[in-house]
Amino acid sequence: MARNPESAAHSDTSAQPGPFVLGCTTEVGRLRAVMMHRPGPELARLTTANDTDDYLFARVPDLARARDEHDAFADALRDRGVEVLLLGDLLTEAIEHSGAARIQGISAAVGVRRLGRHLADELSRYLRALPSADLARVLTAGITFGELPDINVSTSSSLVRQMHRGDEFAIEPLPNALYSRDSSFWVGSRFAISSLARRARAREASLVDLIYAHHPRFLGARRAYESRVAPVEGGDVLLLAPGVVAVGVGERTTPAGAEALAQSLFADALAHTVLAIPIDRNGVFMHLGTMCTMVDAEQFLVHPVMAEGMSAFAVRGDGTGGVSVSQARPFAEAAAEAMGRDAITLIEPDLASGVADPGRWNDSSNTLAVEPGVVVSYRHNSDTNRRLRESGIEVIEIDGSELDAGRGGPRCMACPLARDEI
Repeated sequence: MARNPESAAHSDTSAQPGPFVLGCTTEVGRLRAVMMHRPGPELARLTTANDTDDYLFARVPDLARARDEHDAFADALRDRGVEVLLLGDLLTEAIEHSGAARIQGISAAVGVRRLGRHLADELSRYLRALPSADLARVLTAGITFGELPDINVSTSSSLVRQMHRGDEFAIEPLPNALYSRDSSFWVGSRFAISSLARRARAREASLVDLIYAHHPRFLGARRAYESRVAPVEGGDVLLLAPGVVAVGVGERTTPAGAEALAQSLFADALAHTVLAIPIDRNGVFMHLGTMCTMVDAEQFLVHPVMAEGMSAFAVRGDGTGGVSVSQARPFAEAAAEAMGRDAITLIEPDLASGVADPGRWNDSSNTLAVEPGVVVSYRHNSDTNRRLRESGIEVIEIDGSELDAGRGGPRCMACPLARDEI
């Protein structure tokens, strides 16, 4: 199969699947396989003029350093026996394997509403003829009007082309694809495709959908849920225990989205309880995963700003296709009951030294469990890491000075594909 030169040296997704079974029932079972996206040319598209408002980044990252940090993160996972599959490779291979994948990717990227019928048709025709790796690059990095090839649409015959500046995008880049947890997630043995709330991220889900549908590694994988009505983002979904799913409801996932997800999981017997956790829409915690992550079977890392008032509505099926919703209760009580535990422990890091740098708060609670009691965390979150170690958790530290430019931590950058049961 054709390979993406940006990532070919860093993974071997064309090998036969490992001995793992696809699926996840918790956040902390031993991690066997994960999907990640190595920073690529899409990050080079960010400028001081467009990074915050258009593409959701707090600042422009240094691409070379971001790649080095990401490579080190992936290597740290490999050192623990985790198979790391890179989205760029998977996308290239899916397109090479399936003509339908090629068409699906192009259809999602080329919009008549933006380009007009004639330019859209000609651009689609050009993209269909590209080598697989080149098409995968365009689908993630985008293409500007100035980069459009000499196809059968000149500036004199296309008002769309003539009225756009050369640095404007005919196909938008996807810099947030770095945070691969958001566009899909697994519940039990099935995958769910997210509906991403922000315009800059909407097309990410289509690429992951393409991979699951057409890449040989996922042959036979079944869909759990696809949000077409209301937003649900993977960063808001935590698998607390077999049959118990927590969903953050706030800036990205709506109450309607959480309810629709719950109904779908109940109908497919993938969950018996969904805990809906309100998140203040103050811009500090965009996802549940930025305020709370699991670090062991009964231990949660919770940002101290949220721990005191963190609550949950328990949603369960009513036996008729609808749901029943309890009154809100403290999260620790509701979670312990749903998980069948006597109690759970909330670890609150002492962030006194972080008050001078509130931006770091967005990542301090965002850790990725490699196995029960072992997590990956950014090195710069020294207070959090110290508190975790004091609580008996092993911490694998990685550098993330550039990876966190889009306000995402280790969990945000990794979509678990397979975990052991606990």
